[in-house]
Parts: sequence; structure tokens; C-alpha cells
Amino acid sequence: MSDRHVNYRFNCFDLPPPLTLPSPVSHPIYITDTTLRDGQQGWRPLKPEEALQIYLLLSRLSGSSGAIRTVELFPYTGKDRETIKLILEHRERWPEPIGWVRARKQDIDLVVESKLEQTVVLTSVSYHHIYWKLGLDRKGAESKFLEAIEYALSKGLRIRVAMEDITRSDVKGFVLPFTEKILRVAEKYEADREIVFKISDTLGLGLPFETAGLPRGVPSLVKAFLNGLGIENTQLEFHGHNDFHMVVANHLAAWLSGASFSNCTLFGVGERAGNCPLEAMLLHYVAIKRDLCGIDLQAIFDAKLLFESMGYSFSPHHPIVGENSFTTSAGIHIDGLLKSPLTYLPFNPRILGTESKVKITRYSGRAGVVYALSNLLGVNSSKAAKESGLVDVVYSTVLEELEKREDGSLELQEVVEIARRVLGGRLGER
Repeated sequence: MSDRHVNYRFNCFDLPPPLTLPSPVSHPIYITDTTLRDGQQGWRPLKPEEALQIYLLLSRLSGSSGAIRTVELFPYTGKDRETIKLILEHRERWPEPIGWVRARKQDIDLVVESKLEQTVVLTSVSYHHIYWKLGLDRKGAESKFLEAIEYALSKGLRIRVAMEDITRSDVKGFVLPFTEKILRVAEKYEADREIVFKISDTLGLGLPFETAGLPRGVPSLVKAFLNGLGIENTQLEFHGHNDFHMVVANHLAAWLSGASFSNCTLFGVGERAGNCPLEAMLLHYVAIKRDLCGIDLQAIFDAKLLFESMGYSFSPHHPIVGENSFTTSAGIHIDGLLKSPLTYLPFNPRILGTESKVKITRYSGRAGVVYALSNLLGVNSSKAAKESGLVDVVYSTVLEELEKREDGSLELQEVVEIARRVLGGRLGER
């Protein structure tokens, strides 16, 4: 735990604002994690000790309510199996470590040997994947997948069927009939109400709109499973990619349309343009629940520090954890912050264990100086300084200093020091 944690008693006004919905979300919603699977595929292979640190942070983020239900793990290499062993030795209640394998008996045997009790089984459902990648026709692909699924069930594993590239598939002609056959196989093992179907938007082609039809409409996909097959909400999971900047919207659409599980990675690390950022969905989870649910949101910034120590670089504008996420330099925004801190904040950053910041540029105007003086003198005294003309004295010096700066900005503390230097003894008069 870092020394930047903030002890603070929160209330509902500090949380992200509630979603404006026609009716409340009545079905269970959860997050699942694939940072240690899809995440490291799109970033870099992780050492077992690094994977364990990420797992323990996910456990803190999961909270007492179990917001994060599973974490996916490869069982293929020696390092993979060492990672599984290490995580199982330090297993927390949530999230549950589970496998992720191709639809092959030898892959499923690796999951069993690793002593995991649940696994994702990959089934490719689009024309592109069945014909071009697998070199099969639909009947051959279906037979191959069903054989592997039944084998996994016969080994006592709980199954999550990942329907790869579903947003380019023939949903009515292949996916739904295939799903019915999976359910019939699962009935033999009394698992037809336990099996989970993962709607995988592999190339980020999904659309979050109610009016978008199959196969790209995420609400349409979710409802096709729920309405056509009688599947429970808790049997549906959505996995998206961010190729068209739609991933969070698509994941929210899946939740709101009835899918219980949202499959994410920390900071959206993953193949190509990345996956759905887990921290974003966690904040939406809190917004929907209107409660922190025992979640340690401050672990988000601890995860950022861990990723940076592993060589990951964050853009200053990265949502939630970027250097500029809660920083403002616009004069009109600074003026609003002076009147009420939440005027230009989407939620109280203290729930993340961080604070809002002000950076002074030539666009900060006199409001930037007033903000600096409020830190130095207190809000009431800074207003008096503004009325007496002392702000103008400081402001002219700040503008001169800004002209000298290559990046054209000053930190708040630098403006405070300028005020101390320029005003000198006059500070005591306020």
C-alpha cells in the first residue's frame, strides 16, 4: 500500500453520478479479469511474481462483495503453470483463478493438471475464423468444439464458452443453434444452468445502440441469447476490444441489456487497441450500486504504480489515472473549483486516494492567481486580496514567468512562491 492513500469518510455525492435509466438494473452484475491472459498478450509476458502482485491488487479491488469474480490464466508454458501454482497458494476469496484454453482435449488436460476448477474454452464462430483460421466448415467446427466442451465437463470443470469474433458471425444460422447443442450436452452433466457464454467482440466491431441489429449490435446479441434460448443473465459475459473507441460503451450496453459479466483488463492493456479498462467498469459498477461495496478503489493507483515499475507508460491524459485526469488549467474551470470543488470534477478523486490539481498557464487568468492565494491565505483572504488589487500585482509577474517557460506552465506551488516573493510584507495585511 502506498503512502498516497487518503483517509476520508465518503458520501453518495462523492461517487460517480448515477446512470439515468428507465428502470434500475435488477440482474446481478460483475466484472471478470483477463489482464493475466489477454492483457499480457498485448503488452509483455509477466513473471509469476508480477502476476501474483496483480492478482492481489485485483482481490483488493474486488472487495467484500466480490465485484471481480474471475481472473483468467494460461496453462501452457512452465512459467504459466508456475504462475497458477503461485496464485493458488495465495488464493483470496475473489477473484477465482480460472483457465483459458483452446477447444482441445490436451489443453483441457493442462487445466485439470493445474488444479483449476473452471476454464474458458475458445470456440471461433465467424466465417473468417472457421473457414480461414481453422480450415473447417461449420459442421466440422461445431463437432470439434462440442467434443472438447463435453470432455471438459466430463472432467468436472465448470465452463465458460468464448464465442470468438461473434460480431462477424451468422448469429441465427450458426451461433444460436450451436448454443442449443452446447446446452443439451451440458444437461448430461447437470451443468446447463452453470455454463457461461462469452460474447466476444474480438475486433471491436460491436455497437452499443438498441437499434443496431445482429451481429454487431451488442444489445441485440445479448437479447438473442436471453430471449431465444432462455439463458439466465448470469450465463452471459461480454468481452470487447477498443479498435473503434467503443469498448466501454459496448461493455455498459452489455450490462444494461442483461449480461451479468464484463470481461476487462487493468488499464485496457490487450491486443491491438486494447481491451475494456477494468477500472472504468469498476467506477460504473459503483455508480450503478450507489455504494463502494467494500471495494478498495485506492488500489487502482497502486496498480498504476505497479505497472509503471514494470515499464508500462501512461499518457498524461489516460482517464482516471493519468497525470491530467483531475488537473485543470482553464481560468473558467479554476473559478468554478474555487466556488465548489465538484463543479468541474466528475466525482471526488479522494475515493481513489488522490486529489484534484491546478496547473497555471496563460489561459488560467487571474483565477489561477486567486486559487494560489487561497492555498496561501485561505479562501476568504484571497477574495479580499482580489478586491484590493494584490492579485493584479502577482498576475503580471506570473505572466512574465510563463513567457520564460518552454512548456508555458507553472505548478501551483510555484505561483504560491511568486506571490510570497512579490507581496512580501503585504501578505500580513490580509
